[in-house]
Amino acid sequence: MAAAPQETNLNRRSFLKSGSLAVASFIIVPRYVLGGPGYIAPSDKLNIASVGVGGKGLVDLERSFNNGSDNIVALCDVDARQAQEARLKWPQARFYHDYRRLLTRPEVKDIDAVIVSTPDHMHAPIAMAAMQLGKHVYVEKPLTHDIYEARMLTQAAKRYQVVTQMGNQGSSGNDTRTIETWIQQGLIGEVHTVHTWTNRPVWPQGIPTPKQVMPVPSTVDWNLWLGTAPVRPYHEAYMPFRWRGWWDFGTGALGDMACHIMDVPFRALKLNYPESVECSVGSVYVDFFEEAHFADSCPPSSVIYFKFPARDNLPAVDFSWSDGGILPKRPEELLPNETMGDKDGGMIFIGTKGKITGGMWGKNPTLLPTSRMQDTNLPPVTVPMVEGGPEGHQQQWVKACKQGHGAYTSSPFEVAGPLTETILMGNLAVRSYSYQQPTADGKDYINPGRKKLLWDGQNMKITNFDIANQFVKRNYREGYSL
Repeated sequence: MAAAPQETNLNRRSFLKSGSLAVASFIIVPRYVLGGPGYIAPSDKLNIASVGVGGKGLVDLERSFNNGSDNIVALCDVDARQAQEARLKWPQARFYHDYRRLLTRPEVKDIDAVIVSTPDHMHAPIAMAAMQLGKHVYVEKPLTHDIYEARMLTQAAKRYQVVTQMGNQGSSGNDTRTIETWIQQGLIGEVHTVHTWTNRPVWPQGIPTPKQVMPVPSTVDWNLWLGTAPVRPYHEAYMPFRWRGWWDFGTGALGDMACHIMDVPFRALKLNYPESVECSVGSVYVDFFEEAHFADSCPPSSVIYFKFPARDNLPAVDFSWSDGGILPKRPEELLPNETMGDKDGGMIFIGTKGKITGGMWGKNPTLLPTSRMQDTNLPPVTVPMVEGGPEGHQQQWVKACKQGHGAYTSSPFEVAGPLTETILMGNLAVRSYSYQQPTADGKDYINPGRKKLLWDGQNMKITNFDIANQFVKRNYREGYSL
């Protein structure tokens, strides 16, 4: 782009104030008229680079590209197999294996914005490096792998004044806005309890670390794929996509889906950091009474209980999350044959004057009993709608980048950061629950983490079980930093 969007707008405003348009005969002809129908001036196109261009990364690219409304100028992936379709689709784009080369080459000056769609463990260092160069960033959910990283990215977005968006596209959906309006308009009174759930994982979890060493595919740079994570031998159990179930790379079912599902109540109830968390996790048994402990892999299922304090005029909230197919009890108002949530998950809000249920992203929001949907005068939605809904999430970010810092996005880091911290605090509880400490005689293990953990959100610290704080921030491998 020829000039930063905010500079262009400022110059235009100054020009208008100068009175130079007072001459009646002076007429500005829009560029789309000069260029014909559908014409987009080159200076109005965003130059986008993407790191991690397979799978979800390809979807993010296609929706950001929007049939040529913007430019894809650089692609980066450590796996040539995953990058093949994107490289064929945008052959003019420069290709890199290492994001650090992408962001340090002279041609980086031609890049306006960066999409990050890698495994979770690489989100933060890539996004931070891009923001430090003044690039706008779109980062897939969860925003980061660690709590500390989420705090750092939130602060950096403000410091570098870039446009940001996390890839939880439901935050741009109409149903999210509907539930937010209903709750804040008091349709079910004061909400004191929320239940959320997902059917994930749909990938292996609660499994042992592979012992077999497999040859690295010729198309993969395994060292670069490991990135910030400790060195381990290659195995197909880790990639592609299966990385979600391994703590070194992913954040499990909670990290994958809570940014979609917990986001709705987080917004509607104006939640921030919880004050406590407790959980239980599904067990894996390898023999009678012999419980397996796979510290490397996320558990097959979990239930997590958050407690949020009162906020302004809003009451404290008891908040539950469950995954692995575990559901909360059906509300009594929901008839036996009526659906609760959808195939991906759902949510239930319980207030002093009623209940609301919905699916992932708050899909099909419904007052309970369902007869209330006909009997209640539903208020108009007050939160601005996004063109295209969830599928317009990437384009919303692109358009905001052109307007510059301060332009509205549905999930900027100032919102996505605290949400991600809360979600990852749930993972901290899960990992603490499974933590095994040898007994004094060395013959057995105890699980000191199976307790309620008290959380000091401002200082990112568990105050009653220091061992849990090792999961707030991990150490990067040499060559990577924030």
